[in-house]
Amino acid sequence: MSGGAVVTPLHMESTRVAFLEALTALMESDPKVVVVFADSVKVFRATEEFLHRFAGRVFDVGIAEQNAVATSAGLAVCRLTVFTCTYAGFLTMRACEQIRTFVAYPGLDVKFIGANAGIFGGEREGVTHQFFEDLAIMRSIPGVTVVVPADASEVRQAVPVLARTHGPAYLRIGSGRDPVVFDPPASFELGKVRLLRDTGTEFVVLANGYLLMRALEAADRLQSEGICGRVAEVHTLRPLDVEGLVQILRESPLAVTVEDHQVNGALGSAVAEVIAEHGVGRLVRLGLQDVFPESGDAFALLDRYRMGISDIVQAVHKLCGNSAKSQS
Repeated sequence: MSGGAVVTPLHMESTRVAFLEALTALMESDPKVVVVFADSVKVFRATEEFLHRFAGRVFDVGIAEQNAVATSAGLAVCRLTVFTCTYAGFLTMRACEQIRTFVAYPGLDVKFIGANAGIFGGEREGVTHQFFEDLAIMRSIPGVTVVVPADASEVRQAVPVLARTHGPAYLRIGSGRDPVVFDPPASFELGKVRLLRDTGTEFVVLANGYLLMRALEAADRLQSEGICGRVAEVHTLRPLDVEGLVQILRESPLAVTVEDHQVNGALGSAVAEVIAEHGVGRLVRLGLQDVFPESGDAFALLDRYRMGISDIVQAVHKLCGNSAKSQS
């Protein structure tokens, strides 16, 4: 576990632009790095200058996600490191079989970049282009590293780390209008839980992505009420830092997870599995509760679907109240 400086941001920075910047640096330094788009060059803000500079190493197969993954597998067999980039849902749903069979099964070096994941994806393009199932899908496929960066600064750090990590990986990024969580940037370590706030052991909120902002604000509100606990970032869902989570849960057994995803299959499920297998902690999971959300203003939708600051506070109150009753 490691710490980092965190602020409650009022400004945005595109995770898509951050990814392209990191990819550009990689391609400049390593001629074996290539990229495959599925009619998503503009989605990832790739400019004409980028396409010209890396001519012969950039492939756009059109609106054909299954073909994009099959093409990526073929390139990876040639000992290239391949980044495959398109919308998160189209990649993980339309091309799920290809990811499983042609990339994950042989353990190829293909790094999948899924854009427009989560609530913010619905502000411009609506419910068909906002995705809340991608992490559960990718987490169910053996051998795939799964990372949910908090913001653009973590994207920049995660991209070269994943490029150096053998085997398939999935990096979830946003809509291009993404809140800044870390300012200044905090050091990214793959596969490690990061403790961001530690004022006591009465509770722990576990989160990833930009919802870390709300977790931190909820912790501040609880501290003002005299309830002191922790906030931890779980940016890597595979390999999951089980040892780090067990340590936190032994010290702070009342846990809340909050995630911009269906409540089943991703962060909340991963923490529930740790609790069940190691006999530590009690859990309330916040996220989409088996619903398809509407599109609209992202912050208002987070509140509507019980991923608000007050919802985190109430979940901690519920746990603390139940804990007090069980001890009386």
